[in-house]
Amino acid sequence: MDASEARRTLEAELERGRQLFAEAGSLEELERAQTAVMGRKSTFGEVQRSLGQLGEDDRRDVGRRANEVRAELQAVLDARRGELQATERAAQLERDRVDVTLPGRRPRPGSLHPLTATEREIVEVFTRMGYRVVEGPEVETDWYNFTALNIPEDHPARGEKDTIYVDVPGRSDLLLRTETSAMQIRTMERQDPPVYVIAPGRVFRQDTPDPTHMPVFHQVEGLAVDEGLSMTDLRGTLAEFAKAMFGEHARTRFTPDYFPFVEPGGQLEVTCFVCQGLGCRTCQESGWIELLGCGMVHPNVLANVGYDPERYTGFAFGLGIERVALARYGIPDMRLLYTGDVRFLEQFTEVS
Repeated sequence: MDASEARRTLEAELERGRQLFAEAGSLEELERAQTAVMGRKSTFGEVQRSLGQLGEDDRRDVGRRANEVRAELQAVLDARRGELQATERAAQLERDRVDVTLPGRRPRPGSLHPLTATEREIVEVFTRMGYRVVEGPEVETDWYNFTALNIPEDHPARGEKDTIYVDVPGRSDLLLRTETSAMQIRTMERQDPPVYVIAPGRVFRQDTPDPTHMPVFHQVEGLAVDEGLSMTDLRGTLAEFAKAMFGEHARTRFTPDYFPFVEPGGQLEVTCFVCQGLGCRTCQESGWIELLGCGMVHPNVLANVGYDPERYTGFAFGLGIERVALARYGIPDMRLLYTGDVRFLEQFTEVS
């Protein structure tokens, strides 16, 4: 390439570069135009590489013009890049623009889980009666969970079909507590009568999930020990509890039952929450739902903690929080409480 051809090529590339840069509609297109006009393999690059073949005067003259052309192209390139960047920023701002005239989005209100709300209500009812709350370990010993509660060695509840035992080297007496009744013993060991306590907590059994049973569920155990307590005190206490939880219209009844740690023992039943006492599949056509077990504390239990059963009497009761929640809110299936389905839980947003 001689000097004259080099000069013509530089002028042509200057015009081509101006045109390509002006036509670029995005930063990506502009980068491609820059490579085409000013890159190493471009025609402009060929002119620069041919300078060594020219004479000294021509090389000086063509080299000077090449530098001028490069400077002009760079100025046009920078100006166009600035324009495109400003356009993109404006477009981004428009996309991100907040329309302050739109109404605000109301966040979905949270709420207590129905089990949590029910437990708090139960605790509140009994604390108003003068009971205090006690808590204990979920991994218990055979003594606190069974033996001290007058449950014999051959009782079916001790079997692995009902109880979950904990495998710990060197220990054979550890298990996941099957009820919070163990806190009766722990509490009475630590204090003298009178005792008025409730023990809420999680318990574990080898149960198959169904509409009224779960292998992991929650209980509230109640215990009262004092001089002169009788079955009348027990019935009055639980009747007041039922009214507070289910309203004055709720009907209750006591039926005899057997529990090793109470004598006599019974069950408290409430009107079926599905059929309102008319009879349905949930209540097995009886019109009643079993709510809790209760009774007078067995003298052997009092003796096991050093209380004088000739001087003191007491009553105990244990209720499942899930069962109370079913009756309280008309929930037909206990398993719904553990699905985590927001559509179900949203129904309880008013419970806080």
